[in-house]
Formats: sequence, C-alpha cells, structure tokens
Amino acid sequence: MKLETSAKKWPWILVGVGGVLLALALFVESGQRNDASAQVTNERLMNAYREPENWITHHGNYGAHRFSRLDDINRKNIKKLQVTGTIVLGGVEAGGIWPHGGHEATPIVEDGYLYIPDGWGTVYKYDVRKGQPKLVWQYDPEIDRDWAGNVTCCGVNNRGVALWKDKVVSHVLDGRLLVLDKKTGELLWERTIADPDKSETITAAPLIVKNMAITGVAGGEYGIRGWLAATDLMTGKEMWRTYTVPAPGEPGHETWKDSHEAWKTGGGPTWVTGSYDAELNLLYWGVGNPSPDWDNAYRPGDNLYTNSVLALDATTGEIKWHFQYTPNDPYDYDSVSEHILVDLEEGDGAKKLALHANRNGYLYAFDRQSGKFQWATQFVKKVTWTKGLDPKTGRPNSYDPNADVQKYEPGTAPTREDKTGRTCPGNMGGKNWPPMAYNPERKLVYIPVIESCNQIDNQPVEPGSHKYREWFTGGGPKQFQPITGSVTAVDVTTGKVAAKQETVYPMLGGVLATAGDLVFVGYPEGALVALDGKSLDELWRFETGAGINAPPVTYEVDGKQYVALAVGLGGAWPKWFVDGTKGLEKIKPGGMLFIFALP
Repeated sequence: MKLETSAKKWPWILVGVGGVLLALALFVESGQRNDASAQVTNERLMNAYREPENWITHHGNYGAHRFSRLDDINRKNIKKLQVTGTIVLGGVEAGGIWPHGGHEATPIVEDGYLYIPDGWGTVYKYDVRKGQPKLVWQYDPEIDRDWAGNVTCCGVNNRGVALWKDKVVSHVLDGRLLVLDKKTGELLWERTIADPDKSETITAAPLIVKNMAITGVAGGEYGIRGWLAATDLMTGKEMWRTYTVPAPGEPGHETWKDSHEAWKTGGGPTWVTGSYDAELNLLYWGVGNPSPDWDNAYRPGDNLYTNSVLALDATTGEIKWHFQYTPNDPYDYDSVSEHILVDLEEGDGAKKLALHANRNGYLYAFDRQSGKFQWATQFVKKVTWTKGLDPKTGRPNSYDPNADVQKYEPGTAPTREDKTGRTCPGNMGGKNWPPMAYNPERKLVYIPVIESCNQIDNQPVEPGSHKYREWFTGGGPKQFQPITGSVTAVDVTTGKVAAKQETVYPMLGGVLATAGDLVFVGYPEGALVALDGKSLDELWRFETGAGINAPPVTYEVDGKQYVALAVGLGGAWPKWFVDGTKGLEKIKPGGMLFIFALP
C-alpha cells in the first residue's frame, strides 16, 4: 500500500509525529508482504481494518462487519464499473442426493492473491494482480461425494477458507480440517473433526483465533448433537469441544424434559462462521434448530442451547452467557447466522453490542459483555408466530412459560393434535445464512431478507427410531405463496428501519458495504447490484447469467480497487423451495468467479 493511500483511508491516524510513524510502519509492513508466503499473524487478524486493500478473514474483520474502507469505487462513478476478469470454477459435480454443487464461499484476498474453495472443498489460489485471474495452484481433497453428499441437508457447500501464518486452512464437507502451504498448495497435515458416519458434515469457513481454528458442524436435520471445536494449529491437537446440547449434569440439561434421552439427537448445529471480541476474549456463535425439527413434542422443554447465541471463552470454550431466540422451536427457525459486533458512542443502553438478524423475523441487539437484551426490531413484513417480543426480556410474547411443548400463536405450529401449521416467516426464515453487513459511518446494518409464509406438516417421531444417516425431521415444509425479499437497512442507534429495497426473489446471497457509500448484493436470478448506502436505491447492475448465493468482497492491488464474487446457485433452494419462486427453476447451475473494476 502506498503512503498516500494510507492517509486517504485512515485520516484520523495521521495526526502528529506518532501518526506519521505508524503510517510509515504500515507502509513498510505492506512492502514486506509482497511475497506470497507472508505471515498472517494474530495481530494482523485483530487489526484487519488497517489493511483495507486485503480481505484476510471471513467476515472482513472479527466483528463480522463485511465493510471495506476502500472508496475509489463510489456512488459518483459506480456506473462505470465493468468486468475485468472471469474464470470458470469447478465443484459443480453431482453427489449423494444433490444434482450439482454450489458456490457460497467468501473469497479471501491478500496482496493480490485470491483463495477460494468450491462446494466440494477443492481450494484454488489465483493471482489477481492484473485483474484477470490466473491459477497458481489448486488442491483437491478427493472427497467421496456420495458418502458426504447423502447426509448434506441443504446443498453441497463450502463457505470459505482462512489464512494463518504462511498457510491456508480449510474444511471439507466430509469432516476434515486441511492445512495447506500457502505458496505451493501442498497438504501439510489434516485432521478429522466431524464424522459423516454420524451425519456430521462441515460447511462453514474456519475462524482463526489465537493460533486456533474454530470449527462448527452441520447436520441438524439428521439428529446430530451439535458442537464447536477448537484445533491448535501449532500442534494439530484439539484444544476444546463444547456441545450445544448439554448432557446430564451440565447446565441447561434440565430444559430437555423428555424420558427417552432426546438430547442425544437434539440438533443444535453451528454451520455459520462466528465473530470474536479480542478485548473480551469472547466468541459469539449462533446455534441452529433442535431435532427433530417439526415434532417439538418429542423433545419437551426449552431445548437449550438450540436456537441461541453463545458467548464462549475463546481459550477454553466455556459458555459465558447465552440467549435463546425461539424456545422449543417448532418452526425450524435456525439461529446460526452471524452476530455483528458494534461499538457505539451515543444512544441509550449498552455501547458494545452484538446484533443478530434471526430467522424468526426480528433483529436483536445485546450487550455483548453481559448478554443483556437491549432491543429488537421486526425486519420482515409479516410475523404470525408470536404477537411481538417482550421489550424488557426479548422473549416471544406468545411463549407459554407453563407449557413444555410450545404452540405459540394458534394454527402456526404443526402439532401432534393439529398436524398442519401455517406460519410467517416460513421455515427458510426472514433471513437465512447469507451474511448482513454493517457500515460504521452510517451506523446501518444491511439485512438480506426473505419474505415468506409456508405450511409445515407434523409427522410424530417414535422413541428409538433415530438412525444415523437418515432424516430426523418430524415433518416437513410446503410452500403456499410466492416468496420475495428485500435489502433492509436498520439504524443501530435507534433500532428503527431506515430504508428498504424490495426484490422480486428472496435474498440468497450476502451483503458487502463500502466507504464509497455502496451496498453490493447478488440476486438469485443472477444480477450483482450496487445500492446507495443511505436510500438503497439501485445505482448499478450486472447480469452474470447464473444464480448468486455467495457474498462479494472488495480489495485493492497497486492502488486499484476491485470487487470479486463467486457465482453459481446451489444450496437448498433449487431442491426444496423453488416452487415458491416461479422463474428460478430456469436458472442453471454455474461456477464462475467474476472480478470488477473501474476502467
């Protein structure tokens, strides 16, 4: 990075002699990183905002902001943005129950080199210093596609890799953690963390904290018992493993009130990458739905820690606090989505917040140190499952504290007595896994919204009927109206909706915000668009020709800003929900990497 570029991006740093010295140090550090084997240290990961030319961790920074301080591409010149490079990605092969793989990965970019996996876990390194990407190496983990694909609920996916020291760290759907040489792509070592024999798979990108790789697990629809695990990258050994469904004698086990050990198949997957507060040394991780999904009478009680956020000590994995969004969930309101960490100087209440847009249709804010609920805002048009939330506790108003099996609002939950429920949002949620973004200059979070209602049917589960590698859902969803979406902006100082851009289809890709006052999002019908950061008016559009699931990123090489995005519709939508989105059935699977820049 050039010295003048540093001044442009961080004007508040360049004050006095100390500021100049820091800028010079950053300039020298950047020059020393031109070699492809540069070290990605813990310090760099904690201070990712100091190098906006790169995108070195999954969410852009530990706070999961997905915000870039680059502003060369901005509202004034966005209409000139054009494609500068494309390349065909692999990973579209069929496997198991899936007709093709998809692309949901966030690219990682460092000093002109881009790292990205496909859905089957092949890792690619590209030289993007000239715009048009050139393959440097690729590593194929040679996964058994049928073995892993047959216990993959919701698409053949891999959401990204991580950089650590001079290595690339990646997961494979079949449960492995890989450590590759960053320069050559050689496999240095691997470790099996999850077990597809027990229906466990891995789709999340690893989060690197203190020389540890934090791994989440997928498999809630197959009756796994969820967990988070930390691997010491120096030794290759497991440091800790924290289960999201407590065993007898552990705090929270009393919320499983059955007599047939439902906790052993209780779900609680953790398949989206979390966030980290280095000052508090706390990880913030969302936990998914309980199992079976739609027969909550099989698992009476609140079912901790499913549908919750966990704040965990990063060193030990100990749970410091939790909040449960939808107790005894009968809707599949999986709560794995990211928690954005926001620091405020003004406003009432806590100044250090964790923000989460839940599948149940509400955006929540917590004091991230204590876990105390601050406020919640409905971000979808229609919520039928509860008559709002308690403004003091955040608990659903329709929750019955005297009932072990929750029915919430009459007719919305499928039960053993009334086997059909109709609810809004539908079971794909008001927001699914695609990450939102936060602009700290505007104090706005941008939520990729799904507007839906659907029917859910109950199929009672018998004790002892669970079998590994077989569905364990207790029912299933049906669509009964068209599904649309929006990009919705919420002011985090007030908790109020500030702007909304309606979309024809649901938002199935993530969001990128930039200091150029732009919001980049991809649509499932194939358009990458740039929206105004304040009004959310559409300013620019590019048709990629294939559906988009993945989030975009931006980076800079030799003073020139780029935007990169993986394109190729995958995930659960084409298989389970396309009947609610007429027209998307015509979108063909694809596998392309697009790079954009100004002329």
